Amino acid sequence: MESQKLREARKYEKAMEVKIAAGERPAFHLSVRVGWMNDPNGFSYYNGEYHLFYQYNPYESVWGPMHWGHAVSKDLLHWEYLPAVLAPDTSYDKDGCFSGSAVELADGRQLLLYTGVKRNPRPDGGFEEIQTQCAAIGDGRNYEKCAENPLLTEKDLPVGGSRYDFRDPKIWKEENGNYRCVVGNCTPDRDGRILLYESEDGIHWRFVSILAENRGRFGKMWECPDFFELDGKHVLLVSPQDMMPKGFEYHNGNGTLCLIGDFDEETGRFLEEHDQAIDYGIDFYASQTLKTSDGRRIMIGWMQNWDSCNKNADDRIWFGQMSLPRELSVENGRLIQRPVRELEKLRGAEVRYENVVFSDTIRLDGIHGRRIDMEITLRPAAAEKMFRKFAVRFAQDEVCHTAVSFRPYEAILKVDRKFSGSRRAIIHQRRCLLGTKDGCLKLRLILDRFSAEIFVNDGEQVLSITYYTAQSADGISFYADGEVLMDIIKYDLN
Repeated sequence: MESQKLREARKYEKAMEVKIAAGERPAFHLSVRVGWMNDPNGFSYYNGEYHLFYQYNPYESVWGPMHWGHAVSKDLLHWEYLPAVLAPDTSYDKDGCFSGSAVELADGRQLLLYTGVKRNPRPDGGFEEIQTQCAAIGDGRNYEKCAENPLLTEKDLPVGGSRYDFRDPKIWKEENGNYRCVVGNCTPDRDGRILLYESEDGIHWRFVSILAENRGRFGKMWECPDFFELDGKHVLLVSPQDMMPKGFEYHNGNGTLCLIGDFDEETGRFLEEHDQAIDYGIDFYASQTLKTSDGRRIMIGWMQNWDSCNKNADDRIWFGQMSLPRELSVENGRLIQRPVRELEKLRGAEVRYENVVFSDTIRLDGIHGRRIDMEITLRPAAAEKMFRKFAVRFAQDEVCHTAVSFRPYEAILKVDRKFSGSRRAIIHQRRCLLGTKDGCLKLRLILDRFSAEIFVNDGEQVLSITYYTAQSADGISFYADGEVLMDIIKYDLN
């Protein structure tokens, strides 16, 4: 039964989306239908379509009462908006339907598992936010909240588990037909941990174990967990809050963390072997994955940073977009990310240059655009003489540009948007340390209207960044301090 709140949200989003012209949105990244978007939810393949739900405030372009927006796609790049599926309309989720996931049930219906939030008044006049895990079941278009809600409450927490930070369930189906999910939680001092639960029907759950614990290493509360097997290893993805930097590997604030290791089925514990950031740029958070019918593990994330939301787009009636879906693998113990292969079907006109030698600022005929897929391979022009710096500047006109630069002596790659047209002192730069020692570098730069994603050395690292430079700024230039030898292939994306 469609509630009044859900009916109002559906009516509002349908009326307001017509005010956003197609050219005012990203071309092949999913943006919010109207209003505000954050975390991806329920990323799944169901009834022949990819489904992506998302945290959603249809009424304003700022965070607010959380609904679930909905879109579907055949190719992960072209999305069709569907009506919102969840609204905060019951006693257990009256203050928000927070993040969650989706799975197909044995009877063919789809189950959405999400966090319900309600705020209880305190004697001092403030509020405490109680988080529980809830479910809705439907047919890919409409969903009914379960009569058994909430399914997981503070009674299902291990000793010391916080009922205030208990959220973001990620569900999957085991080979034996049972369901499992991981949920973010923390101790009383907000030290993050991930809890593992199991169910025979997706509705009635039992606590299995504390899968993983932060122990003060990576930020505080761990949000948006995802846990899966990939290339013979187990991978745990989380988004820690309030991180401190660790060399070039992590940045201050809310960030991303990938842990690779093994899973001990007897103890229900994850055994860590390797840690790394998921994304080294500015704008990426709350990743979620699915497994495709052809066996690929695909990840998508919210392409934004909590510390710079809306700082230079506060007049828009929409705010928020998702990253490009990425194919994941584990190679030599490290998470590798590559653009989803469906992107190559969008490639149009090609411009190619080989063995371009330069030592200053150059532009190349045909190399421009704001919707492109560009591959750059560079190396020193002379093996015995290393260049000092290389940079590519894009979304460029006489005033604005965004840049990626590389200093081979330090093996440091930097993304920088301080000249992108922002009038606020938001986060403008991020740097990462590369494994290259000889000045050789491969970059794949994918530009959409309001973003860039830089895939480094065939996906060893990725840097994501958003910007709101005028669309007329479509210039691209290259700079070298010292002689660089460069090959380049650029495709327009249609």
